[in-house]
Amino acid sequence: MSQPAVWMECFAGDARIEAETVEAVTDRFIDHAEASHDWSYPEVALSNYARNYAEANLRLTGPTGRLAEIGEVSIHPVSEDRIDDWISFFDHDAFAGNPDWASCYCLDPHLPATEEEPERPWRTVRAAMVDLLRNGGAFGYLAYVDGATAGWVNASFRSEYGKYQEVDPAGPAPDSVAGVSCFIIAPPYRRHGLAAQLLDRVIADAVTRKVDWVEGYPYINPEAGDPGHFRGPRSIYDARGFEAIEERDRYTVMRRPAVIG
Repeated sequence: MSQPAVWMECFAGDARIEAETVEAVTDRFIDHAEASHDWSYPEVALSNYARNYAEANLRLTGPTGRLAEIGEVSIHPVSEDRIDDWISFFDHDAFAGNPDWASCYCLDPHLPATEEEPERPWRTVRAAMVDLLRNGGAFGYLAYVDGATAGWVNASFRSEYGKYQEVDPAGPAPDSVAGVSCFIIAPPYRRHGLAAQLLDRVIADAVTRKVDWVEGYPYINPEAGDPGHFRGPRSIYDARGFEAIEERDRYTVMRRPAVIG
């Protein structure tokens, strides 16, 4: 007997839903939500969640095992000629083993999801972020290991982040600050120092980008496991001379000058 081709898990953790097609999984999840939960989410959001999760399980083809050692690392800004690498990294490798997160494409810091649309179709999210990368509304770096895409850091100007518009209003002008909103390291390359190397590159390039300050936003109480540290652990900021500026609801604003001393 053949196994179902498509599956997803309810975000409440109480059901794994399987079917032969994405459409069937989506319909079964909506039925499950109505029968088992008293949620106020719009049906379109539940449908988007189910479809995003199910389709992620089909496209996440990257390996999930961590390598004991890694090869030569190189880091490059995501210019036009690296957009395809960026897309392939997010489509297949970045969230291998974690389909629940695979629809993010790092758009949320720029255009946070709304209560009316808490879950957006992943193709729409991807297209919006690619447009931002191409028109200068987003900026970041890809890390490569032996030529394979292995990690990403979003280091856009804080003025381009909808999520951080209320940070330190009396402080530096938002367009003078590079905000490190997230790191994403593919599973084989985790815990090999790639996030630290990406952060070092952000700092090293700050002056040439006409940035006066570099900020990070590590969680105060991150979830356990590698994914929970996607904003970077506070320790990598402390080690590079960042100072705590303010604590907000769930995170600390860490900041350092582009040049110290």
